[in-house]
Amino acid sequence: MAHENPLLTATPILDFGAAPIAQLIDGRGWRDLSDTDKIGAVYDFVRNEIAFGYNRADDIPASEVLSDGYGQCNTKGTLLMALLRGVGIKCRIHGFTIHKGLQRGVVPELVYPIAPEEILHSWIEVELDGRWINLEGFILDSAFLKILQSSFADRENLCGFGAGTDCLSAPPVEWNGQDTYIQETGIVQDFGTFDTPDVFYAEHEQKFGRLRGWLYRNIIRHWMNARVRAFRAGRLKPDASVAHQHEGETHAA
Repeated sequence: MAHENPLLTATPILDFGAAPIAQLIDGRGWRDLSDTDKIGAVYDFVRNEIAFGYNRADDIPASEVLSDGYGQCNTKGTLLMALLRGVGIKCRIHGFTIHKGLQRGVVPELVYPIAPEEILHSWIEVELDGRWINLEGFILDSAFLKILQSSFADRENLCGFGAGTDCLSAPPVEWNGQDTYIQETGIVQDFGTFDTPDVFYAEHEQKFGRLRGWLYRNIIRHWMNARVRAFRAGRLKPDASVAHQHEGETHAA
């Protein structure tokens, strides 16, 4: 019997066999689409039907991300990978760190100084027609991005509120068979590619420390999610703390 392709397998984190994910795939009819349209449909679902927000940890299973209904770069990426593999599309994870300035505005200023200087980050690489395509533009849902664009209409270069881009008015976030990005300019370290998030998170974890980790899981992330909701609703106005892109925050290709 042939070995299963490692870029299509399920794992404890990529649990696309879980009932909610399997039912979602069946209900949407994604398996009946062409490969290009499979990627596009799954990508659009994760981008816009899973809102931008902060889960309890990076290494939670895809089914929990789906249940939460929100996620950030790493967790939305997990769900994207699970759905892609569930419809037969090969994919892998590319790990990085980003500068904490990219989260400024979402992270409350009171706790921003104690945030790690570098934050664990990832995007997803998908195989299509024999080439690898980078997918990162799914992190911010379109409704949140539109508010961000209107709030910073006077600039193109932004590092803050979950965005790291030098083309804020028209970032490459729509699926058209090419790379998509929304946090590319905030990258600091490049850890390379991994077949599964399970392996990536076994080797790399957010450098919170015990106390900061507890504070993040139980207090700070809820505060951050409240700020995201307030920003969506127009109750939170950006201030001068969200500056233009920091020097040295360039893409590590």
